Amino acid sequence: MEKLYLYCIREKSKRVPSISAKGIDPQAEVFILSFRQLEAVVSKVSLGEFGSSSQIQKKAQDDPNWIKEKVLLHHQVIEKAMKDNGRQRSLIPMRFGIMFEQEKKLREALRKDYSRINEVLENLKGKQEWSLKVYLRDRRKLEKTIEANNEIIAKKQKEIDSLDEGTAFFLEEELKEIVSRQIGKQINTITKQIGLSLKKYSNQIVENKVLQKEISGRPEPMVFNASFLILDEKVKQFKQQAHNLAKQIEPQGLNLEYNGPWAAYNFSQY
Repeated sequence: MEKLYLYCIREKSKRVPSISAKGIDPQAEVFILSFRQLEAVVSKVSLGEFGSSSQIQKKAQDDPNWIKEKVLLHHQVIEKAMKDNGRQRSLIPMRFGIMFEQEKKLREALRKDYSRINEVLENLKGKQEWSLKVYLRDRRKLEKTIEANNEIIAKKQKEIDSLDEGTAFFLEEELKEIVSRQIGKQINTITKQIGLSLKKYSNQIVENKVLQKEISGRPEPMVFNASFLILDEKVKQFKQQAHNLAKQIEPQGLNLEYNGPWAAYNFSQY
């Protein structure tokens, strides 16, 4: 027994639809299912591995490497579906684990949601999703910048320098708290300026959850995470401005990274 696994939905191509890729079930090839002016990118999966959502969740808990491999395959298929003879195609990426018992059920879902799907695709047409993240690479650099420009901190430091070691200890702890609060404020100010500076190149901006080190895979803490939906003709300007901003904030110990294009997960609402 098999199910139909859905990766993404895109606008129907003028050419004969095709895609060369292995599905998340390595025994099955990815293929295109056409419905009116839409194309659903799908593959078959065995019930033994993908019987139900609860079964997938249990497998993910029991074998993290299994879910990691399957999620990677899921994204690889979507990336291939985005490319069309060197041209970037707009599509609606599905979250991991969307399955249908029969082709008929998938067609029913496409028919029911046909208008909304087309609206989303129309909004994504001619646009690209780019991600931008900021990391606190050198906290001491940022502290020095703040200390050099904050009169309250400078005054407190002078007071500490004039005291004996025992008395100064408590004021030093107080100063650490003040600096820590100022770091948060400074980062907030910088990231707001980044967003405003890049807004003119973007149709939409989504501020995402800041990822912990265990998820980001980076040793330094992430302090900002956002996605931008950008018109094709403005991507070059966006990249240049992001590059300029990266150079501006680097002396303060912050590292800005941008990359794309990605499937528009943050702007497709599916």
